[in-house]
Amino acid sequence: MHDPASAGWLLAAALAACLAGMGWLALGMDVHARQAWGRGLSPAETRSLRGLGWLALAAGLGLCLRVDHPSMAALVWVMALAGSALAVAFVLAWQARWLGVLAPWVRRQ
Repeated sequence: MHDPASAGWLLAAALAACLAGMGWLALGMDVHARQAWGRGLSPAETRSLRGLGWLALAAGLGLCLRVDHPSMAALVWVMALAGSALAVAFVLAWQARWLGVLAPWVRRQ
């Protein structure tokens, strides 16, 4: 168990990882890439965004596991996934171009 200050930072990092992961997974879909950049992505770009998304979600789980015992960490991680998915959905509905910040190497059309 960590002291409360480091636990807070680890949980914040887990939430940030889940948010980035959900964003990368969304941007790996053609329809959302077109919303964010005005063009579809190459298969290599799509694979890299999806891979980054899954790695970020796994990192979020790993950070949650560092803070709490597994049953509580799994609950916190699932709630972080749900909140991150909701946040990404709202950004896609309102200002999809903002998600482009997560992948600055992808060029706009």
